[in-house]
Amino acid sequence: MRVIVRTVSELCITVGTLIVLFVVYVLFWTGVKADSVMHDQIDQLQRQWSAGATVHPTAGASAAAAAPAKPAAYHYGKPFAIMYIPRLGFTWNKPVLEGTGTDVLKKGLAHYARTAGLGQVGNFAVAGHRRTYGDPFLDFPKLRKGDAIVLTDGTTWFTYRIDKGPYKTVPTDVEVIDPVPRKSGYTRPGRYLTLTTCDPEWGHSHRLIVWAHLDSTQPVEAGRPKALRR
Repeated sequence: MRVIVRTVSELCITVGTLIVLFVVYVLFWTGVKADSVMHDQIDQLQRQWSAGATVHPTAGASAAAAAPAKPAAYHYGKPFAIMYIPRLGFTWNKPVLEGTGTDVLKKGLAHYARTAGLGQVGNFAVAGHRRTYGDPFLDFPKLRKGDAIVLTDGTTWFTYRIDKGPYKTVPTDVEVIDPVPRKSGYTRPGRYLTLTTCDPEWGHSHRLIVWAHLDSTQPVEAGRPKALRR
């Protein structure tokens, strides 16, 4: 009996240790790795931009006055823009990559491939993890109407303004990324942005959504947009 008790105790300790190690891996190590990967993606973009790899005309100061030029084709798993959301902190910035596969979401934010390009007519839709792999959208529920979402493709700054959200729905509600999302309140074509993430924080039974419209654009040469100035 003493041997059985000791054996069971040792098994319990071993299982407990494995659970603790797994939790440490999920909470800490995946975050460390993801932060490093995201920094690498941003560095890669900035090197490309410095070398002049992204060259096309830019729009003027008002999104309504002039439309952004159509961007070059995006390639699966490759970064093409950097996103900034001041509400989430002035040091918050994440790379945006093409495609929404699990391999892509480990590297940063993921653009739904069949949605509009950055700044274009339609719905530029982007997904991100709430937890694990750097927790990019951990504070998603803090987003509010009027908040700025700023992106750059190396030549142009695009400032979107949130109109609605966070809106809670189910994963099968794919209409949230339609060109004119019905539940967003939009009634006609425009230049929209949709962000999606999981809810609850440690689950994936639901999705949180915010919708925004393109408020303004400006060339990178003109400096950082007002939304990013302290």
